[in-house]
Amino acid sequence: MITLYGMPHTRSFRVLWALEEIGAKYYYQVVNLAKEEGQSADFLALNPSGKLPVLTEGDLVLTESAAICTYLADCHPDKHLVPAVGTLDRARYNQWCYFVLSELEQPLWTMGKHKFALPKEYRVRQVQKTAGFEFARAVRVLEEGLKGRDFLVGDHFTMADLLAVQTLNWAAVFKIDHGSLQLDAYRDRIWQREARLRAHLVDEESKGEMA
Repeated sequence: MITLYGMPHTRSFRVLWALEEIGAKYYYQVVNLAKEEGQSADFLALNPSGKLPVLTEGDLVLTESAAICTYLADCHPDKHLVPAVGTLDRARYNQWCYFVLSELEQPLWTMGKHKFALPKEYRVRQVQKTAGFEFARAVRVLEEGLKGRDFLVGDHFTMADLLAVQTLNWAAVFKIDHGSLQLDAYRDRIWQREARLRAHLVDEESKGEMA
């Protein structure tokens, strides 16, 4: 049985969405980071960083959202959510996944850390401008990669699109206008996938466990 340890409005939503895409049976264990549940001895035994998400299945304990999404897709090749290992499309898939994590997401997370995540004495207000510049530059690269295409890799949705679109939505939540109608249309189209809508319902219902 798969167990996903997560919390609403975190990267664990990526894994919720991925689980719904493959049609998996799973248990969603809410970990309230605001109540420092991520620092409990039991949770730190799973992930010493105290961060989310964490996925367990039998003896497997897996962290890092992109790695989890790729693992789930690899376990369900019939869903065609990740290209086959050793193919050119798999190389491109890896490229875009790493790009999302290292270039597109990181400026947003830098903004978030210096707005609310870090202790106040470690926040640097001036970093917001630099992070905004870096995000805008990454957006232009993503825009170029999607030119004339509906998806980042091949001719259908993959986990690379899931990661990219969830990150673009994160920017929208932060009210960051990247100025790309192309990316807005890409995000809006993929955001309407049935699996994403089901994952949203699970995420919303889990808020009741946060009280």
